Amino acid sequence: MPNPLANAIADDVTGSTGELDATGLQALARASLSDDASADEAASHKRGPFRPGVWLNARERARARLSVHYFHAIDVLVATIVTLLSLFLLTPQGLGQASVGNVLPVGLGAVVTLGLMRSIDIYRFGRDTSGIIHLGTVGGLVMVGGLAAVAAGLALGGSNFTLWLVWPALMIVSLYGLHLCWLELIRRMRTTGALTPNVVLVGATKHAEAMIREAMQRRDLNIIGVFDDRMARSPKAVEGVPVLGDSEALMAHRILPYVDRVVLAIDPKAEERVRDLTRRLGALPNPVSLLVDTADGKLRAAAMDRLARTRLARLNGPVDDDRRAFNKRLQDMIIGGIALILLMPVMAVIAVLVKMDSPGPAFFRQRRHGFNHEEIVVWKFRTMKQEAADATASRQVTHDDDRITRLGKVLRSTSLDELPQLLNVLRGEMSLVGPRPHAIGMKTGQIESARLVADYAHRHRIKPGMTGWAAIKGSRGPLHTAQDVRRRVQLDVEYVERQSFWMDLWIMMVTVPVLLGDRLAIR
Repeated sequence: MPNPLANAIADDVTGSTGELDATGLQALARASLSDDASADEAASHKRGPFRPGVWLNARERARARLSVHYFHAIDVLVATIVTLLSLFLLTPQGLGQASVGNVLPVGLGAVVTLGLMRSIDIYRFGRDTSGIIHLGTVGGLVMVGGLAAVAAGLALGGSNFTLWLVWPALMIVSLYGLHLCWLELIRRMRTTGALTPNVVLVGATKHAEAMIREAMQRRDLNIIGVFDDRMARSPKAVEGVPVLGDSEALMAHRILPYVDRVVLAIDPKAEERVRDLTRRLGALPNPVSLLVDTADGKLRAAAMDRLARTRLARLNGPVDDDRRAFNKRLQDMIIGGIALILLMPVMAVIAVLVKMDSPGPAFFRQRRHGFNHEEIVVWKFRTMKQEAADATASRQVTHDDDRITRLGKVLRSTSLDELPQLLNVLRGEMSLVGPRPHAIGMKTGQIESARLVADYAHRHRIKPGMTGWAAIKGSRGPLHTAQDVRRRVQLDVEYVERQSFWMDLWIMMVTVPVLLGDRLAIR
């Protein structure tokens, strides 16, 4: 009898620049094993049911999950082209003179076909999806659309039977070709691990054992480690997956950017332990979920996550909404691409002026934290003297800072120094709108800024942005006090919770006038 704890965990997850080979990731994990563990013993640990040659971080896998939305968009585009081409070629009197009774039916057929494909989840490619059944379903839906076209044509008094018969044939050929490509792409993404979620478990319990056994059998979930606070009595491995440390070790583990979800594999009835772990792990940027006893109605009312058919109650993290993420990415690519083309001459002039203003390169690169605490390289125009560059932001900018060049003052006051980050946006490392990325190790006074606010990591639950809610609300530039950090994090978390397509558009529209009118912020 299938175990309800971990059946088909990846089915609902159809399923960032960081890549790490398998050896490197295993080394990160082994670094947390006890010092007396031999190399042979560490190497014998299984890393989960799936071991790709290259490990993709959470941002790259999130992008792979969005591929199904691109598939649907391309299907809509191709169906539209096929419909218009059919009308153009098979309407003797010309498309402009064609009767409604001949034109409307094929349009209706296309809408019916695409609507049915979306409504029955044809784009959910599970691991057990049969290519033959998938293509047969596509063909059947096109035939339903064709019958709808014929019925509508007869009802409207149309007579172009050739059009009504040729159109579904062309649709079937076109969609078969596309969906053969989609099936092959999905297969390749599964091979690279792009659609296999990486999970760490908290709790070396019987729940963890059951989940790991099921994952090993089905090969649709990659459990890459177990953490347990009772290290004195915890085994070195649970069903072959290594115990890497306690919850404190998890909080600072370098494996976190590669983790899609943290799952508390403990008895939900242990309420005090659940509350304690929830409080401590709430500081992570990674989503944290609790494995739910499906017989317990008290927890069933909680917002439920589904990694396939395993029941998980959400404890923290933004609501997963792949369609919203797809719209945001589309927004970034379209607006960001247009902006880069239009601003390229301006950027070229600025680059020349920077070189003329002071010795050194035109651009400045700095490592900052991105989505899920991933380290990314952010580009800017250089605004400081070359010898005074501060890659870690250990000393934040102050009024009349002697490190800033003459041109740098102008660029920083107008935020023109940020324009090269359009490249980060198009690469998928940043978004046009989001929390501003902070330098790794940035300090407020003598204390690392991230240590001043418990919820600091929550701002890493989405990609950082070129502008954001905090920027237009007056929180931009350096953070000189703990209150400044708290205010920035408060606004960033507020954006993470409220983010929408229209909110992003509004923030972009008001960014320029707000920033140009801000005379108080130091940059």
